[in-house]
Amino acid sequence: MTLHSMTAFAREATPSPVALIVELRSVNHRYLDLHFKLPDSLRALEPKLRDALAKGLKRGKVDCQIRVIDNDSTNTLEINKERLSAVLEALNSVSALSDKIAPTDALALLQFPGVCTAERTDESRVQSAAWALFETAIDALQENRVREGQQLEVFLRRRLEGIGDEVATLREALPALRSRQEERLRRRLEELEQPVDEGRIEQELVMLLQKADVDEELDRLEAHIEETTRILDKGGPCGRRLDFLMQELNREANTLSSKATTSSTTQSAVELKVLIEQMREQVQNIE
Repeated sequence: MTLHSMTAFAREATPSPVALIVELRSVNHRYLDLHFKLPDSLRALEPKLRDALAKGLKRGKVDCQIRVIDNDSTNTLEINKERLSAVLEALNSVSALSDKIAPTDALALLQFPGVCTAERTDESRVQSAAWALFETAIDALQENRVREGQQLEVFLRRRLEGIGDEVATLREALPALRSRQEERLRRRLEELEQPVDEGRIEQELVMLLQKADVDEELDRLEAHIEETTRILDKGGPCGRRLDFLMQELNREANTLSSKATTSSTTQSAVELKVLIEQMREQVQNIE
């Protein structure tokens, strides 16, 4: 399975006589959060649309908008003659009371509620067409989420490889760092120009090395790298698990930084935190 991004967009439309436009827009979210903007003629479809999205998506905030544009020129206008007569009679009565009332034109009469009605489009036909178009839009949204997810996977693997390289570099440098610390301690003791017990030197050296020892941090970093690689290989909805691993990686990098005794170790720790932060930002978009 591949990774799915939560950020995607899909738009599908049908031509006249009844134009339908379906737009699906998704962004990252902790859970699945669905919002619909539908015309009154399609309100009855919302539960079905909601179920379809819930089956295909696990996480993300999704906005769905469906617009219906009736362009059928064959639809006829029907005039309610009884209603029109009643309106005209009322106008005549008002005009008889005052000659200061402006006359009403024909267009205003047609716009009066109940005077003119248009032949209504078959709602069942519109709902059926909207559902079919919505299914197509879901497929397009899923394809876009997969495509974006593939790009995110490439980005994450490159950063993870960089983290592994930094850990390997630090691992190789440990013996030299320990020798340098021992040499520095002995040199400082020699500068005191006082006899120092060799056993005391060994005790001080052990304490210094224990304080600066980063073996455990490197071991945990390698374990987290291995687990992150396994999750990326497995794919599917894994954004929450990856986010947790980013926190663990960052924790070890911070500890490594606090134990740094040389500029090279500090630089590696900083580079690790930069790579981890770059991964963490992109992991937020993974389903």
